[in-house]
Amino acid sequence: MKRSAPLVPTFDSMLIPTIQALQILGGSGTTEEIYDQVVQILDLPDKVLEIPHGSTSQSEVEYRLGWSRTYLKKYGLLQNSARGVWSLVSTSINLDNLDTKEIVKAVRDAEKCKVVSSEPTIETFESIEPLELAWHQQLHKMLLTLEPSAFERLAQRLLRESGFIQVQVTGKSGDGGIDGVGIARINGFLSFHVLFQCKRYQGSVTAGQIRDFRGAMQGRTDKGLLITTGTFTRDAIKEATRDGAPPIDLIDGEQLVQRLKELGLGVKIATIESVEVDTAWFAKI
Repeated sequence: MKRSAPLVPTFDSMLIPTIQALQILGGSGTTEEIYDQVVQILDLPDKVLEIPHGSTSQSEVEYRLGWSRTYLKKYGLLQNSARGVWSLVSTSINLDNLDTKEIVKAVRDAEKCKVVSSEPTIETFESIEPLELAWHQQLHKMLLTLEPSAFERLAQRLLRESGFIQVQVTGKSGDGGIDGVGIARINGFLSFHVLFQCKRYQGSVTAGQIRDFRGAMQGRTDKGLLITTGTFTRDAIKEATRDGAPPIDLIDGEQLVQRLKELGLGVKIATIESVEVDTAWFAKI
């Protein structure tokens, strides 16, 4: 008997849960916080969360949830800051008064998008995908083509640009998966040693791999950093911050490409100047 593929919720079915998530979070939250809350609200299993979106570092759920936020913003229910924090326009939104079909229709009409089917799915929007996602996909594909040693050097540069000092790539065989070491400085006064590991692939890092990394850290440092072009399972995220164990910070593919953009590493940002003639100004002369 053929097993059916796990059902990924459509973007429109996550519109109301996104509002609920922000209400639970007190009216505002980061992309990651919203994602975690929506996953809990919909009780999505790992087999669904681990389904990738094409060749990008995003999962299909993350991708579709991104469209949920976009539609809610265009509909006037959400806003987001330059720091990536999303917030409700009003804290008194009544979920009973929201109609997902009306939200989708209103936004599509505003964007002059043709409705392809009565039950929209994410494929409907491939043609209007934001330009930002194009560079995002291109950068992620570039990362996947790097040799392991080149990816380790990139991680080294990333940490240096982020304020780490004495960053060295070790990458020795039999070193328990430790790819490098560095010292993080805080406000120029405090510092602590960090061991980091790099995983250049599209899959999800598991809790077992987190435990293996922590085992390699044993007795060498109190802090770890794991950088991947892929994602982390929910169990892996929990394991990384488990009580009583040395903490391990996690950087997934989504965070990695965003950080590279912020630091201008392998990404060129062009600013387009817009000039308008102020006719009202001349009328006052």
